[in-house]
Amino acid sequence: MKNVAWILCLCGLLAFPLAAGAAAPTGSGSNNGRVLYKWVDKDGVTHYGDRVPPEYATQEQHILNSRGFEIRHLDAQKSAEQATAEEQKRLDTQQRQLRDKNLMSTYASVQEIERLRDQRLTLLADQIKVTNQFLETLNGRMKKMRADSMRFKPYNSDPKAPSMPDQMAEDLVRLSTDMRTQEQNLKQKRSEEATMSIQFESDIDRFKELKHIQ
Repeated sequence: MKNVAWILCLCGLLAFPLAAGAAAPTGSGSNNGRVLYKWVDKDGVTHYGDRVPPEYATQEQHILNSRGFEIRHLDAQKSAEQATAEEQKRLDTQQRQLRDKNLMSTYASVQEIERLRDQRLTLLADQIKVTNQFLETLNGRMKKMRADSMRFKPYNSDPKAPSMPDQMAEDLVRLSTDMRTQEQNLKQKRSEEATMSIQFESDIDRFKELKHIQ
């Protein structure tokens, strides 16, 4: 029995260091926390050192432990132009994903998109027609007012011609303003019509692509 107890004790003493060694942390691979920096200079030469020179501080860096394993990576600092371009790219991607989601959740078929397109374009075409008709009416009134204004100064060169009445002058100014407004509205509606047509065609093409429709 004494021999058995002595053997068990000896096994326990031998096992203790192994258990203690297994419990010891392996760490990040560094030796006393010492790290190395890896960077590339302007000539493309790779360097290693305890610190990165100031002129390369904004470039891409690799931080290595004492065994040469990378434990951290620092991206190069981006210029204002690069940051702006990346942000715009992110926003474009986000917008495209949102558009795809809306297309898939809003329409069940190409025919639905075409039906909505035709409704919207018909509505715009009607608005353009009404605006055109209104402009024709305003043009007719302007033509008559200009003919009437020829009896008055400053349009009539006759020294005996009377001065244009204030009310007529105000009506001319107001009518000219209304015509410019309607011309701008007409231009805007035609632009909306062209843009809408292009947008719907793009939506149809994208919907077919998402649905794998030939």
